[in-house]
Amino acid sequence: MSSPTLDQLHTYHAQERVIFSKLVLQFSRSPSESLLVMATWFWLENFGFEDIFATIFALPDRLIASFANEAVSCFRCIESSDPPNGFDQIPLTSQYLQNHISLSMIYKHRYTAIAGIKTFLNTICSRIFSDILAQVLPYSSPPYFVPGFHPSLIIPGFPHPTFGNINVMRPNLVDGVNTFNNNNSFLFPKGLWEWNDHSMESENDRTMFITFSRGFHVSQAEVKELFTNIFGEKCVVGVYMREDCVSSPNIVACNNDQQQSLFAKLVLDSVVTVDRILEGEKLQKFRINGKHIWARKYNEKKDRRT
Repeated sequence: MSSPTLDQLHTYHAQERVIFSKLVLQFSRSPSESLLVMATWFWLENFGFEDIFATIFALPDRLIASFANEAVSCFRCIESSDPPNGFDQIPLTSQYLQNHISLSMIYKHRYTAIAGIKTFLNTICSRIFSDILAQVLPYSSPPYFVPGFHPSLIIPGFPHPTFGNINVMRPNLVDGVNTFNNNNSFLFPKGLWEWNDHSMESENDRTMFITFSRGFHVSQAEVKELFTNIFGEKCVVGVYMREDCVSSPNIVACNNDQQQSLFAKLVLDSVVTVDRILEGEKLQKFRINGKHIWARKYNEKKDRRT
């Protein structure tokens, strides 16, 4: 399939564009929050809650606004390092989707959601809403037509601490007409309509940080055996230990004169496996051959210094 043009994308996502226009232009929600609301809905629909946008599109404005408030609750729950406690239901979303959905359920898929929302922000939202965003955001460069020059819009609130950055190309407007180029056929990367929800996962997104008990040597083979036995033969991409760093304070001598690493990086096949391992918890404990292993999500800023 050839790459879709801008007009084709606008037609294909006509309902989503109407909803986004209401959020930004009619309800005066901030562009950053509105983008995250839409990306959250895209992720939920892809996750299995079908026809979200058709359902929302058919609602009166007051209910669309309430739906958006519940989407905000969803992505704020995902942002938090602590699971939801207390009032965690999103009743309107559950009612109209005719499917039980709660913040607790979403949080169990937290890292899948983060990666999915990042993907939808940058593959769909950044492209189909650019002309709408240009109506409400200040220009980051002179607002006149420069052939071949498409500066990015500056969106307050991005880069986001959880969902990262979004690159929205500002369309050139001539007499109110979108002119990405003379033929109005601005082409997007080939395969945009065949993308999958893991397409923008980085290695860090699908990496766990594994720690061991001092004095109990755990090998790379044992780590791989443990996780492949539980979560599937192909779930482990690699296990990386710092066994070569003899001088590191996190490497200790074992009784058999081997150097023992007290931690490892476990790279998995997808972020979905990260959520399967953690089950909504910060830390999970495992045991193999009488030795304990603790697993948590890898944090690049914190763990790369370890």
